[in-house]
Amino acid sequence: MFASNILFVEKYDYMNEKFKLAYEFLRRDDLTELPVGEIKLSPDVTVRVQEYTTKLPEEAKFESHNKMIDIQYVASGQEFFGLARREQLETIVPYSDEKDITFYRDPPVYGSVLLQAGDFIVVSPEDAHKPSCVVGTPAPVKKLLIKVRI
Repeated sequence: MFASNILFVEKYDYMNEKFKLAYEFLRRDDLTELPVGEIKLSPDVTVRVQEYTTKLPEEAKFESHNKMIDIQYVASGQEFFGLARREQLETIVPYSDEKDITFYRDPPVYGSVLLQAGDFIVVSPEDAHKPSCVVGTPAPVKKLLIKVRI
């Protein structure tokens, strides 16, 4: 699965060496056994292994990043993942350069993707996203969040 806008095809090379390194890591057989924490694959590619319980959509916030592209991979469990164009959103927490994140108010209408075990999504800086949302009832998820420096 991969979704983008034609305007960004030339801007981001989703098959450059940094992405190939990330995709190769995701082919490992032991992803569900990795401990929570951070794994540095290169100076520009970091894996954050996370475990959490999915949240109600009203508890999650839309976010975006300026310096990193996210590859969000669900190793176990499932979640709804909200998507919206960031230029259409109202900022509620201004950009933090230190944390590379901005938070937004929910728009009246936005898209979502169901991510199940083995699925991933690539999120560019132009994409605001709302991860970790519940499917049915709150449930555990193990996710690998790969940060690729632009």
